[in-house]
Amino acid sequence: MLLEINPLVLPDIGLVFWNTVAFVVLFFVLRAFAWKPIIKAIDEREQGITDALATADKAKAEMAQLKNENEALLTKAREERAVMIKEAKETADKMINDAKDKAKSEYERIVADAQQAILQQKNAALTDVKNQVGKLVIEVSEKVLRRELANKTEQETYINQLAEIVKMN
Repeated sequence: MLLEINPLVLPDIGLVFWNTVAFVVLFFVLRAFAWKPIIKAIDEREQGITDALATADKAKAEMAQLKNENEALLTKAREERAVMIKEAKETADKMINDAKDKAKSEYERIVADAQQAILQQKNAALTDVKNQVGKLVIEVSEKVLRRELANKTEQETYINQLAEIVKMN
């Protein structure tokens, strides 16, 4: 059996000729009118992609710089916070020490005033006691002198009695 070749598989020479003519015409038409705009569009797209990549790289560099600046600012803020906390603590300690010193000096002043008041009251009491003793001595002397005793033994007995009375008071 012989193989039969299908006419669709083997084209006719006229079909090949007209297809070639159509391809050449289409090629020149496309080359004249479409090739330049397509190449231009491809070049523009390539340039746009290149620009976008450059912009992305620039933005990436700026973000890295901003990140470094933020880290530096954060570090500086932490240092300033530490300094402020240290200064606040020192101020608080100083205020506490000043208050303690003031309270101590006030305590010492109050104690000194109290001691001075006690000393004044003691001196006043001693002066009062001396005055009373002086009055008693004058009264006893006055009574002894008023009583006219001829006997010395009676005078001594009387003075001893008066001394006993004074000791009891």
